[in-house]
Amino acid sequence: MTLIKATATHAGRWWIGEFTIDGREYGTQARRLDQLEAMIKDAASLMTNEEPDTFTVAITPVGIPFSIVSEYHTAAEASRTAESRLSAASRAAVHTLTEAGLSMRDVGTLMGLSVQRVSQLARS
Repeated sequence: MTLIKATATHAGRWWIGEFTIDGREYGTQARRLDQLEAMIKDAASLMTNEEPDTFTVAITPVGIPFSIVSEYHTAAEASRTAESRLSAASRAAVHTLTEAGLSMRDVGTLMGLSVQRVSQLARS
């Protein structure tokens, strides 16, 4: 597999992909960023007479405020971690409270959950 390192620049309604193969620079375009990899593989295939599936493409968008995207990924990871902790704490609380003799309705009232959700957590 040949790795193609490409840059992607957003220009109007298009993404412009630029890449180098065998010391020569090439470019292609696509309407959407998710379409650009296929367009780059197709262009590389035409220029080298090799099959498109012999290429892997690493696209680096340029001119994009990556700090906001990085912030999003950090927040998303924190959310997944918090969701995992919440899930474990919910199951533990339901099991502990029901084993202490509280009804599922009472557990739901204490935890702010529906009886159906308490029942689901008790079975998990």
